[in-house]
Amino acid sequence: PKDKKMGIDLVAGGRRVGHKARVTPKSDNVYLKLLVKLYSFLSRRTDSNFCKVVLKRLYMSKLNKPPISVSKIAKYMAKNEGKTAVIVGAVTDDIRLTELPKLKVCALRFTAGARARITKSGGECLTFDQLALQAPKGTGTVLLRGSKNREALKHFGHRTSVKSPHTHDGVKPYVRSKGRKFEKARGKRRTNGFKV
Repeated sequence: PKDKKMGIDLVAGGRRVGHKARVTPKSDNVYLKLLVKLYSFLSRRTDSNFCKVVLKRLYMSKLNKPPISVSKIAKYMAKNEGKTAVIVGAVTDDIRLTELPKLKVCALRFTAGARARITKSGGECLTFDQLALQAPKGTGTVLLRGSKNREALKHFGHRTSVKSPHTHDGVKPYVRSKGRKFEKARGKRRTNGFKV
């Protein structure tokens, strides 16, 4: 019959092609492995979605655990007073921010400057094992993530398609300096061979 829809063969792996979600961290860091043990227990034994998300993020690679600055945390926590900011990644300092409000932050790592700023303003820096004792199900917490935008991405270009086959058009070149003498001939001008 024609009304039968094509399904997804979940047994064969579903829609995800070429990559699987991690089930263990690649890192050999013993402290990270202990946190994985703790949060895998919590996500198994509780119905908390928070624990499941934290566990999934603990497995992630360094690029997928981008750092977040204290200024961004302050901005996001302005509407969430009295709650704990949770970051599965590093917290960095921001010298552009002059006044830091009182913050309670839980993260994998704090830079020395960020830790000093948070504690000086009467805030608190927690580790994930301390958070598990205070809020095992993640009650009163706000999960935050840093921006994944990196300078390296500017050099990459887009994927080629029928409509736009020119992958490297307008992509930032790896040049020592921007000027008259640097990579301005072939490949950069229509009059010299081609232009990307």
